[in-house]
Amino acid sequence: MAQFSRSSGILMPIFSLPSDYPIGSLGKEAYQFVDFLASARQKYWQILPVGHTGYGNSPYQCYSVIAGNPYLISLEMLVEDGLLKKEDILSFKGIFPKVDYEFLRSAQMPILKKAFKNVDSRILKEAKIFELENKEWLNDYAFFMALKDYLDEKAVWEWNKDIRTRNPKAMSEYEKILQKDILFYKFIQYLFFKQYKKLKDYANSKGVKIIGDIPIYPSPDSCDVWANPKLFKVDEEKLVTKKIAGVPPDYYSATGQVWGNPVYDWNVHEKQGYSWWIWRMKKMFEISDVVRIDHFRAFCNYFEIPQGEETAVNGKWQPGPKMKLFNAIKNQLGDVPIIAEDLGDIDDAVREFLAESGYPGMRVMVFGLQENEDNMHLPHNWPKNCVGYTSTHDSETFVQKVLLLNKIDRAFAKDYVNFNETCKLGLSAVRSAMASTANMVIFPIQDCLSLGKEGRMNTPSTVSESNWSWRLPKNALSESLIKKLSNFTRVYKR
Repeated sequence: MAQFSRSSGILMPIFSLPSDYPIGSLGKEAYQFVDFLASARQKYWQILPVGHTGYGNSPYQCYSVIAGNPYLISLEMLVEDGLLKKEDILSFKGIFPKVDYEFLRSAQMPILKKAFKNVDSRILKEAKIFELENKEWLNDYAFFMALKDYLDEKAVWEWNKDIRTRNPKAMSEYEKILQKDILFYKFIQYLFFKQYKKLKDYANSKGVKIIGDIPIYPSPDSCDVWANPKLFKVDEEKLVTKKIAGVPPDYYSATGQVWGNPVYDWNVHEKQGYSWWIWRMKKMFEISDVVRIDHFRAFCNYFEIPQGEETAVNGKWQPGPKMKLFNAIKNQLGDVPIIAEDLGDIDDAVREFLAESGYPGMRVMVFGLQENEDNMHLPHNWPKNCVGYTSTHDSETFVQKVLLLNKIDRAFAKDYVNFNETCKLGLSAVRSAMASTANMVIFPIQDCLSLGKEGRMNTPSTVSESNWSWRLPKNALSESLIKKLSNFTRVYKR
């Protein structure tokens, strides 16, 4: 398995980019961030999943494992394409220090429907080509979303049995009723991927590679479960999840985490030659240069919880596919670059599995800031074949974590990163990570800016409007920051 070269990059969700609109988009703000990365000599831009988010706004709970998030479509680029007029998007402009999901839920689809009505023959031809090239997932997604709209946003298990079980007669009848809505949802996916791939091409031209993020499980209320119930541990008739995913108690939560996602029926996947996963990974590598697989340990053994449990206490470990799956992926796609998120409850079996795969795991500085423990998450213990992080989207920022430590550990953390007045605390952590022997190091932009609790992205096991709503302050990417990151990169040969 090929290892990454010595390099560094920044973790920054697209939705957190600053702009005059309710959410960061694939428009000019994304191009400006690429320019910042290139100026700061960073080789990677790690993003969070870009799927069509559902309940809780989490990018890890989406209506499709492939479809892009319509909220991320740049309205300004639609004006440039002649699909909207400048006055159409004036009501979207304002001051939005946080992502305004409430505004988006009420306003984004109507404005995209206006763009849909303005399609000319050239765009219609492009959209049709996109539809034909992506029909293996696009048809189910568009039909599913049109049905959700028609059925008052009910979850798939609340639908009438005939359409829930995809009865051919019901499918045909609903398809006739919803024909225009189905075409609309296909159209917005054409818009999303047109803008996304243009951005990726620009990033690559600047020497910046995109690290995509793949949630291990689909949402229970998704077109994936509706179209392929046999692949999951769900009641095939009721589409109610029988066994749900989560993790046992760990440093994120004292009672574990109950995610609610359906776990896979790996016996079925094996009989099918893991074709669904191979297809999914192939699609991910069409929009990413590197793929980080969330909750990688579940491919060794995964934690399943009986439906109805409020905590993960009564869950059990079950065997996963291990290298059978990844050998199948390699046979079909080659030696693709993967980062294995191996955080949480890790045992010797998982360590052996990760070593056999050859993929780099993760190390996170904020998990190792204890005076009395020589923790594997401290940079001097990072192996070459790993990806080192100062913090993650699920943890406190580095500064926030240090402020939460007891007096002894706080002093240790500051000493460890050689903190002094010449360099802010978060940037001091970035410098320490840069100096490590890890082949790749990634820093949340919040740590580059030395933000505290105001920079927290997500608190696991909670559903809150504050989760996934953080945005980069305007004008935060200063020339001073560019110079410091560029200098760190030069000094530590990144």
